[in-house]
Amino acid sequence: MREQGQHPSARAIRTTQIGISVSVILVAVKAIAGNLGHSYALIADATETGADILSSALLWLGLQYSLKPADKGHPYGHGKAEPIAAIVISLFLLIAACWIGYNAIGFINTPHELPKPFTLWVLLFVIIIKEALFRYVIQVGKSLSSQAVIADAWHHRSDAMTSLAAFAGIVVALICGKGYEGADDWAALIAACLIVYNASRILRPAFNEIMDSAPSDGIDDSIRKIAVSVSQVRDVEKCYVRKMGFDYFVDLHILVDADLTVAQGHDIAHEVKNKLMTTDTRIKGALIHVEPY
Repeated sequence: MREQGQHPSARAIRTTQIGISVSVILVAVKAIAGNLGHSYALIADATETGADILSSALLWLGLQYSLKPADKGHPYGHGKAEPIAAIVISLFLLIAACWIGYNAIGFINTPHELPKPFTLWVLLFVIIIKEALFRYVIQVGKSLSSQAVIADAWHHRSDAMTSLAAFAGIVVALICGKGYEGADDWAALIAACLIVYNASRILRPAFNEIMDSAPSDGIDDSIRKIAVSVSQVRDVEKCYVRKMGFDYFVDLHILVDADLTVAQGHDIAHEVKNKLMTTDTRIKGALIHVEPY
């Protein structure tokens, strides 16, 4: 269910704005600290955060576009912009991971200075902030059943994981000393692999939504229960649900007594439709087909 009087995309946009604001600050902190502290893992971490900002900006645009009302060319509205944004975000993750991995391999084979100890405090601060941001955004995404917002949340988690890997690499490099400078770069390479994993887990549900796969949140069971609660509906024969961004559209086949008139069947179908849309405000439209019982 959603809050009355507020489209869920408004809350999603507000969440995205918070994420962008925090990420802009963190990318500057990490880039400066990485260069001053001779830590490529921290520089790679700043790059990943920069990808966060770009993808979050695209998500913002996608959510804004999904708000456009239905028109002649898009009778179901523009909600598909939301899972498309999730796919774009995951692709940004993959590109960032490839860039980080490529450069990490180059640094592993290039002698360089040990990272500075102060970089650990920077990373610890980043990990706490990004993990807190992940928990906030993932909660919003799940409450809205938004693949794009969930994808954005995993962007923050991947950033926290990159920072954690960098932290571990710098600790190893500092403890073991000269000859172990590459531990910092190996940490960046491991982080790149983790980012690829996160991107892959975002892509699948977004593609499923684009392909109109049946929602997995149990809404079809809820629809069946609401329909049979209407008097004179004997049973539900078929129930198809498609997700369009934040909204759902339903195709429902109900069974009624065969001796009812066409007008009576029509009235029952309208009652079912009205009850579905008022009981669950996520349902934006319903096509009811009447079958003889």
